[in-house]
Amino acid sequence: MHRFFLPEGCIKQDSVDISGEIVHRLRNVLRLRRGDHIIVLDNAGWEYEVELGTMSREAVEGSVVGKAAAAGEPVTGVTLYQALLKGSSFELVLQKCTEIGVSCFVPVVCERCVTGEPGKDRLARWKDIILEAAQQSRRGKLPRLHNVVSFREACCSVQGLSFLPWEGEETGGVRDLLRGTPDSGKADEVGIYIGPEGGFSVEEVEYARSCGITPVSLGRRILRAETAGLVAAAVVLYEFGELNAR
Repeated sequence: MHRFFLPEGCIKQDSVDISGEIVHRLRNVLRLRRGDHIIVLDNAGWEYEVELGTMSREAVEGSVVGKAAAAGEPVTGVTLYQALLKGSSFELVLQKCTEIGVSCFVPVVCERCVTGEPGKDRLARWKDIILEAAQQSRRGKLPRLHNVVSFREACCSVQGLSFLPWEGEETGGVRDLLRGTPDSGKADEVGIYIGPEGGFSVEEVEYARSCGITPVSLGRRILRAETAGLVAAAVVLYEFGELNAR
């Protein structure tokens, strides 16, 4: 069934009121009709099976026929501190990392960033990309998108297990770091810091280290900036049992 996140207040105990762009999608794109079923989500971890009722050009009414806890959310909360990237690369990061289970995105301005801070239109597009990816991948909650911060601000917000993939790290690998956590390879919160196209400067790496962020290697191959976050997040979720079979 098709899945849609709805704004707060649209879902009542036994009924659902849908308005806005979703109405157009239901009626004119998907061509659903009275009696068809969809899944709506409240962004609080619950999903509702809804039977469509009255449908007009402006609104759709539905009846709740089932409610269940959404099964698409990882237990481990992964926050991706991603440096701003040029072109559509940042959008690719948002889309793919939403699909695999990243819980929060923090856009970061680093020394070697070559693109400026996003305007309102670009931020709105980023939120749309996250929304569409979350619906497609059966997420139960929308990943949060924070405001843009400086690299130092990002480092000062560190919490939980945090690491920084860096091509200059030659001794510590990400697998060893994850498997060496006190709770038998588990962590409630993980922060991943990814640099821009030109990578982190040595000064940035040392500052991150001073804040408790561990530089790690992702292997002998150098990954592009838009690939590193996806790989690192996938490794974390795999090691902590979030990519196992249902």
